[in-house]
Amino acid sequence: MKNLIPILLSACLVISACSNKKEKKTPEEKTVTTTDSIPKASSVTTKNTITDAYFKAHGVEPFWSLTISDKMIKLKTLHNSDSILTPHTEPIYAQDSNVKMYNLHTELAEVRIQISQMECINAMSGKSFPYSVTVNYKKGKDKEFTTLEGCGEYITNYRLHDIWALEELNGTKVSKDDFGKELPYIEINSGKNTFMGTSGCNRITGKLFSERERIRFTNIASTEMLCTKGNEKEQEFTKALASTISYTIGNNRLTLLNPDKTLLVFKKVD
Repeated sequence: MKNLIPILLSACLVISACSNKKEKKTPEEKTVTTTDSIPKASSVTTKNTITDAYFKAHGVEPFWSLTISDKMIKLKTLHNSDSILTPHTEPIYAQDSNVKMYNLHTELAEVRIQISQMECINAMSGKSFPYSVTVNYKKGKDKEFTTLEGCGEYITNYRLHDIWALEELNGTKVSKDDFGKELPYIEINSGKNTFMGTSGCNRITGKLFSERERIRFTNIASTEMLCTKGNEKEQEFTKALASTISYTIGNNRLTLLNPDKTLLVFKKVD
């Protein structure tokens, strides 16, 4: 009997040690799985949200939403369980170009959309939007149109969100020596529709207006440092920036135009 006691004590110690190892291993495995999965899901969701639509609108009382992408126009209302989907089409512009109209027809619905460039205040949140939107639609066997009113905004191209160093000004290659202090660059924040940078000697800031391929650099403010060299080039650069009305992006280059004349060419800064 005395000989059995040490054997039983040893067996208990072995079982206890194995149990402790299993208890420590389980939380480690859960932590690794959770850490690996969250960033991947978040990055995919963010990318899809950014690239899906270039215009979004919504309204309250009743609640509705409208999205316009390069492939599809989607209207969703609280009363309809199914969304109204139509292929993308280019809008009809009014004479002043501040009003766009879409006339959409499918076998199941007819939709008329008017987007006006004027301040719109959301009735629930009080937030200000740059566009007022009116939607008239009828679905199925409806004889009359239902009217929806709300606010909208264009989503600035996420590819603009970067730092861009100047390469060409009005068709001519430029260098640091042309501006005296440093080469002009702009840093665009597409989420806030703002930009900052330098015109060579002075610092500049401003706001960004973007509407698909259209772009405007507005409210440009500059410091007033006296530079010994490059003042004329600085003024030429700022004037070209303020004159921009459209853009293209390709081959790590941002090209600003008015309307088809190339004003500025920037290179993406890594």
